[in-house]
Amino acid sequence: MKKKIRYAVIGLGHIAQTAVLPAFKHAKNSELVALITGDPKKNRELAKHYHAKAYNYDDLESALENEGVDAVYIATPNMLHREHAERAAGAGAHVLCEKPMANTQEHCQAMMRAAEQNNVKLMVAYRLHFNDANLHAIKVAQSGDLGELRYFGSLFGLQVKPGNVRVKKELGGGTLFDIGIYCINAARYLFRDEPIQVAALTANNGEERFAEIEEMTSAILRFPDERLAIFTCSFGSADVGHYNLVGTKGHLRLENAYEYAEEMKCVTIIDGKKSQKTFKPGDQFAPELIYFSDCIINDRVPESSGKEGLADVRVINALYESAEIGQPVNIKPVPKSRRPNEKMKIKRPPVNEPKLVSAKSPRSS
Repeated sequence: MKKKIRYAVIGLGHIAQTAVLPAFKHAKNSELVALITGDPKKNRELAKHYHAKAYNYDDLESALENEGVDAVYIATPNMLHREHAERAAGAGAHVLCEKPMANTQEHCQAMMRAAEQNNVKLMVAYRLHFNDANLHAIKVAQSGDLGELRYFGSLFGLQVKPGNVRVKKELGGGTLFDIGIYCINAARYLFRDEPIQVAALTANNGEERFAEIEEMTSAILRFPDERLAIFTCSFGSADVGHYNLVGTKGHLRLENAYEYAEEMKCVTIIDGKKSQKTFKPGDQFAPELIYFSDCIINDRVPESSGKEGLADVRVINALYESAEIGQPVNIKPVPKSRRPNEKMKIKRPPVNEPKLVSAKSPRSS
């Protein structure tokens, strides 16, 4: 039985360089053997640093064959996910893809078909499904201590630099695809259910950096049993990222809920009694590699499969439709039988951010 899964990382932008590549150090069942990008400088310098062979995008299939690659981690812009997933699956490699899985339901379904037809596994990289703080919130929510869960509220915002991929429509940019997806996914895993109706409004202050996409989006999701989730996500605000979950007996608040390099704090108030738990930062990307490699080695279906990715994209597409037509949109839920739980918790030490090569943080200082 294979004990180490050999990976190629496709796309070497900010998230790949700051988080994915360093994570292999903490994933003992995973080995980085190939880098795939279109930038000669990245190829040269990162290949030397990580002792992995570098290839161009056009040579993806050759790279997978030459280096004996078992799986790929796709970290390219959203609009390229389908192409790279289909090509990797066609070459027999398992696929771990950054979220959002794609920009349309059709692309998600095509990726799922490619994985099935080529008998490879497909997982979407929901790092918070392994995060101790978010799994603690799930445990509290499911314990019944908060009473009957009634509503979820969240804010997630930052200042995005002009020209960043996140504000380019043709590459799949947009507030919902980049950060709103975290709020949607959190509401889904806390309620353990799928929204059946959504409504949204977008806003734009007219800055040139938002010429192609919205500056911010506010959304309402209606879940079965008359529960609501409400959130606002923005590319033009001060840094903020937290959620609140409110039940009939108590509520909880998770600070820095969506971050991958900061301390998180969960405050719970039940029947007027307050408790607080702090979670130290850790490597949130190594757990994804460890879990996916284990699924490959032991022939298990990942929890955050293509269905999970499709579920979020379906909600996002419906929200944008609602904002465009100015009225709520009903959704046909994606059937889901599995959700993240405490058994999935994997904690690894934080990584030291390396020197970046031809890549910049999306955040404005």
